[in-house]
Amino acid sequence: MHRFPEFLLKGYSNFMAGRYAREEERYRDLAKEGQNPSAMIVACCDSRSAPETIFDCGPGELFVLRNIANLVPPYQPDANLHGTSAAIEFAVKQLEIKDLIIMGHGRCGGIHAALNPDSVAIRKSDFVGNWVRLLNPVAEQVNGNSWMTEGERRTALERISIRHSIYNLRTFPFIKKREDEGQLALHGAWFDISTGELWVMDPDTGDFERPDA
Repeated sequence: MHRFPEFLLKGYSNFMAGRYAREEERYRDLAKEGQNPSAMIVACCDSRSAPETIFDCGPGELFVLRNIANLVPPYQPDANLHGTSAAIEFAVKQLEIKDLIIMGHGRCGGIHAALNPDSVAIRKSDFVGNWVRLLNPVAEQVNGNSWMTEGERRTALERISIRHSIYNLRTFPFIKKREDEGQLALHGAWFDISTGELWVMDPDTGDFERPDA
């Protein structure tokens, strides 16, 4: 019989003795009253870019959705399973979040896959290949720039994909309505794993800039 990973049990023990002990009352209130986060972050599954860690948030402060390459598909209600769209719908309609952030990151494996659709990893994939094809139109344009290095193309698509997901968010009628009424703001952010730098997207120009710390 396989044992539960020991490092997770140790981490849980540290959590109970540390953070939970310090914030026990907060956890009890959250259990009793439910969650009421004001912001949602759509981030990548990459283990190096956890939003709660990057933004130093405690329990109940962020509603987080993580998927491969932090992508949002266009609005398409049908009989298929749409985990990402369902989470967004819940956050906007039920939790009534005020800010919805798409956060990408440097050296993203999902973006690398989108730029290399003929890679072995994609050919052997049942799901990843279809998922990152959401980026096909923009990935083809970025790949077509022969003056850019591979690393430059990847960084470019990491940021362009954020704008692409925000564009797709606006195809959701309930998001467009709330944004037009000033009840919801859409944001883009990009995190550089190697330096810890956070770049935030200017909502007017789409450029990424370093915010004042």
